[in-house]
Amino acid sequence: MNVAKLGVFGLLASAAALYGFTGDTAQKAPAAAVSAPVNNFLLVDQNFEAHELYRLSDAKAVVIVTQANGDAVIRGLAPQLKALKAKYGPQGVEFFLLNSKDKFDTVKPEADKAGYDWPVLIDDNQIIGESLGVTKTWRVVAKTAAADGAKALDAALAGQQVASDASRGAAVPMVQVTKVSYAKDVAPILEAKCVACHQEGGIGPMQLTSYQMVKGFAPMIREVIRTDRMPPYHADPHVGQFSDSKRLTSDEIKTIVHWVEDGAPRGDGADPLAAAKHVAQEWPLGKPDVILKIPSYTVPASGLVDYQRPAIMNPLTEGKWLRASTVKPGDRQAVHHVLTGWMPSMPEGGKSSETRWQGSVGGYAVGAESEVMPANTGSYIPPSGAIGFQMHYTPYGKPTTDNSEIGLYFYDKPPELIMHSVVVIDNSIDIPAGDGHHQEVAYVAFPHDALLYSAFPHAHYRATASDLWLYTPDGKKTLLVTLPRYDFNWQREYTFKTPVKIPAGSKLVAHYVYDNSKRNPHNPDPKINVTWGEQSWQEMFFTSVRYRWTDETATHRVNYEAEMNANRLMGMMDDNIDGKLQKAELRGRVGEMLGKYFDVLDKDHDGSLDGVELAAAQQMMGNRGQRRDTAPVQSEAAQRAAAFNGAPTNNR
Repeated sequence: MNVAKLGVFGLLASAAALYGFTGDTAQKAPAAAVSAPVNNFLLVDQNFEAHELYRLSDAKAVVIVTQANGDAVIRGLAPQLKALKAKYGPQGVEFFLLNSKDKFDTVKPEADKAGYDWPVLIDDNQIIGESLGVTKTWRVVAKTAAADGAKALDAALAGQQVASDASRGAAVPMVQVTKVSYAKDVAPILEAKCVACHQEGGIGPMQLTSYQMVKGFAPMIREVIRTDRMPPYHADPHVGQFSDSKRLTSDEIKTIVHWVEDGAPRGDGADPLAAAKHVAQEWPLGKPDVILKIPSYTVPASGLVDYQRPAIMNPLTEGKWLRASTVKPGDRQAVHHVLTGWMPSMPEGGKSSETRWQGSVGGYAVGAESEVMPANTGSYIPPSGAIGFQMHYTPYGKPTTDNSEIGLYFYDKPPELIMHSVVVIDNSIDIPAGDGHHQEVAYVAFPHDALLYSAFPHAHYRATASDLWLYTPDGKKTLLVTLPRYDFNWQREYTFKTPVKIPAGSKLVAHYVYDNSKRNPHNPDPKINVTWGEQSWQEMFFTSVRYRWTDETATHRVNYEAEMNANRLMGMMDDNIDGKLQKAELRGRVGEMLGKYFDVLDKDHDGSLDGVELAAAQQMMGNRGQRRDTAPVQSEAAQRAAAFNGAPTNNR
């Protein structure tokens, strides 16, 4: 089979146009063409797993068959399609169904009912199917079914041309494309969703502040939309509703893509983007009440930089309730994250110590924005004392001096409600070399009723997906947020439009998927096993969530942390979520120690450790000086910092 180029990027992949599916940068391809260029795209399947075409560049062939719910033709071919995958999958062939017709939540039930074992790529915006010339479901394995399909694949793998089967199934009604106006249709979308980053002083790499600038970047704009890289808000739109969503709507996606594919014409009308000068504000939330200057640090051009832990005296002379904070990195390329904590006094030597932190004053990770408390909620910062920082710097080829700052915004009068945070963490992760789909799970149990406000997933370069579920005592499991394609360069908080009720006894369960294979273009080294570590070439499993106890107010404080802490280690290691630890679940340093004494700790000799037995084990290991890995840090502010360093943590 001829090698197909993926659009303007010139990346190589085999057979992305098998069986008549082709496309190019600016126009729709004829349906009968084979081995023509196919642009890169990313689509999510029925199981919320993302698939990006250019990551399959090492595949011997990529087979895409269109599908629609209820189509008897494609349903009848399910056994033959399964047989083809079983035979040719081990030979390096990738298989997908493509649905450009049906609503997202209806595709999985259809796939399960029909017995498809291929991922079904859900193209509910239709821009991918449209570029591939899809008008109907196509009967790919026709006449003698699997025999003809095998013959075609044999030819493809031998590098020969493959004739397209023109048999048709159910019609796929595609969106009717109308003329798009730059001034009326495109510019307002860019101004609302893109210009805030892509303007003078913004974090975007170019300025979209005139038609000429937009026109020049039009092919790139189409590419980042087709691959769901921009706007950088990666919570899947089919799960949950979020108050801070930056996603383009389906209509906005179609409008911009169709305009680019039409040649990005200027058209009539004034240029809305050029009508006003767009300059990013130094402080997006306005002038801060207090600005904290983080001590300067010179980042070398290369090498590993240990976490820096400077500290400054707290400038507050009276206690304040924090409502928002903004971290302004001095050098965005060098600053990976900033974590903070209030301390009762300046530590000896003037260096911060996370174990002494008792109240956060804000934080930052690459791609994050300001932290804003929900209305009428806040956290208290006492007067005097000191503010400690944990600074993670990443060299990028030239020396630089970082002078980061934090802007703090306070309430005029105390809020009524108190916000807490806790981290769903697993520092026992172990990712085998070359594993392209390694999964890890952890949870936090809530002993009392609470309201969940947001989630902030965090991992490193090998993470490719993350989600968060609510398991309630009645047995119900609800998916709250899912990131089918996690992006290390854009880490952010996802705030629920309506806080989620967490009944007492519930668990927040997080999953992460890691790609430690050569197919992951961000993978620092696919040949090594990877465990938890501070540096970006190591890995993390870290989902910070904001919540409040439903029966707590500023004037009625509760202290449920001891109860929550009692289950933290269980939630980190209990991979089958049965409330017990079996020997097979013991990993990492803590797992090794528990394994040594397992038979002694297992008092009832049932082959597992329950909550009571694990608590006794924690007490024993605490007495042996193992508290860093086994005991929660008793401070909400230290949560993120201690978690980044490998310690289970909890709120104040």
